[in-house]
Amino acid sequence: MNKSVFRLFKNGWIVLAMLFIAGALNYLDRTVIVTMRSSIISSIPMTDAQFGLLTSIFLWVYGILSPFAGFMADRFKRSHVIVGSLFVWSVVTWLTGQATTYNELLVARALMGISEAFYIPAALALIVDYHHKKGTQSLATGINLAGVITGQCLGFIGGWLAESHSWNYVFNILGIIGILYSVFLFFFLKEADEQVVSEKKDNPAFTASIKVLFKHKSFIFLMLAFGFMGVVAWMVTGWLPTYYMEKFNLSQKISGLYATTYLYPVSIIGLILGGFLADKWSVRNPRGRVMVPIIGLAIAAPFVFLASQSDALILVIPFFLVYGLTKYFFDANTMPILSLIADSRNRATGYGILNMLSTIVGGVGVYAAGWLRDAQVNLSIVFQVAAVIILICVGFLYVVKQQIKK
Repeated sequence: MNKSVFRLFKNGWIVLAMLFIAGALNYLDRTVIVTMRSSIISSIPMTDAQFGLLTSIFLWVYGILSPFAGFMADRFKRSHVIVGSLFVWSVVTWLTGQATTYNELLVARALMGISEAFYIPAALALIVDYHHKKGTQSLATGINLAGVITGQCLGFIGGWLAESHSWNYVFNILGIIGILYSVFLFFFLKEADEQVVSEKKDNPAFTASIKVLFKHKSFIFLMLAFGFMGVVAWMVTGWLPTYYMEKFNLSQKISGLYATTYLYPVSIIGLILGGFLADKWSVRNPRGRVMVPIIGLAIAAPFVFLASQSDALILVIPFFLVYGLTKYFFDANTMPILSLIADSRNRATGYGILNMLSTIVGGVGVYAAGWLRDAQVNLSIVFQVAAVIILICVGFLYVVKQQIKK
């Protein structure tokens, strides 16, 4: 093939477009199962607890393996880790469609957790590699994560196709699409700097990389901020539909519409806007990549609190939309902030640690909210707690900002 074609695919924005699609597939394959609950249970009888375990086992395995998965992206070619992850999780997706027993489904979901854990740290690190010198890493990261949200938005396809065909059909089709796309990426997804790849043989061992990261006070506080925001995100997304339904006597359908369909588009805008603003600010001051999330979360916290206090649906919806917009300023800048703390040899490992913490404590956040509900604590109180946690995260990020040189 003409060398000019390969040079075209080395363009940072073309790479971003390829990873946007991969990110959408990543989240579509992992979340589509929840939209096909009725079809799956009618085919393979199970309790609600067992069905919930299908998601829990994925999250546990995914979270625990994330640091090691990130290390692999620091140790070897990030593009190879991405392609390998996509290929394996797509094969597992296809295999999920062949399951005929609950145990087979459970094993498939655990394997999905293993294979998908390798994608996000490698993908975000590769994007930063391509866009670091251009000063566009925050915008590029935000656009890539918009692909993730797009995959979540497309989850309805599962329920739709399962009704007209079968749940097995959905997993089979998605698996085949992913396998074909991984073959495409194998030929066209390349490293940003081959010289960096040749130097990776000298990268520190796994435990040494972790020690290097934890020597940075700023990494510890970034980790705390990311973990606490994981709690908030799961608390809000997990309980917002119930809040709308109970407080305003809405149907399940309308509550879900207000809690997800309205929230996802503004979240995508928040990712792109937060990335754009941080890139512009960082031209004058590198701390701009931290200041944009600080400002975003400082705006988000009072609006979550106001939403918990208001009895007017016409106000509560836009209040939560402001949260959805400004909260994602942090997500767009997490990896770019990490790139200010850790060098290219440890970035993916660092993000893997953040990913693990967010996944684990996020699950704790959902459980804690449920425990509060069982204790007859009003969901308004739960969201007030979330607002306070957001402000605590602002404090953590302020410490990170102080540690970064101007």
